[in-house]
Amino acid sequence: MLPATFKLCAGISYRHMRNMTGLRKNAMVAIHHELNRLAGPSPSNWISQVRRRSSLLSSRIREVEGYSEAEMSYVKQGEDALQKAISILSEQDGWTIETVAANGDKVLSKTLPDIGKVFKLEVMLEQHPDNLYEELVGNMEQMGDWNPNVKQVKILQKIGQDTMVTHEVSAETPGNVVGPRDFVSVRCAKRRGST
Repeated sequence: MLPATFKLCAGISYRHMRNMTGLRKNAMVAIHHELNRLAGPSPSNWISQVRRRSSLLSSRIREVEGYSEAEMSYVKQGEDALQKAISILSEQDGWTIETVAANGDKVLSKTLPDIGKVFKLEVMLEQHPDNLYEELVGNMEQMGDWNPNVKQVKILQKIGQDTMVTHEVSAETPGNVVGPRDFVSVRCAKRRGST
């Protein structure tokens, strides 16, 4: 089984949706359902690919010729955000359990200065890391198919292998309490072994 941590997509990205009733449970169920769908019939051999989490902490931007100043700015923003996210997740203290499912899946939260409340989902998955990475990063534009809080994700620009600029549209809430909103994000995704 693979320990995995997910950003509860709309819960962190869309500040106005953080306190909506059932958001954390819905996001957890949606992610769990989608990953179970991807799981093959036999156990995976992911354990041989596990490497230390800290390997991502030490990765840094490599200057690549051919990028404009604006593109390098996006790469730096993405790298900085990734390093901060890894730093937050690697801190073990201060997390509060929000909910625990019957199968042991946990949603935890932590309030951070200058950021606010962040959530993480801890689950054990019988899933090969390649499938997980492909679904969450490679098929990012299909996120609206399995996440009810996201209507659309479109990649506007890819900068190298790790950085992209995306446009997201949040889904309408029931009763149209909060209408759809647009966001433009700089995303950075790196993979080191199963991390």
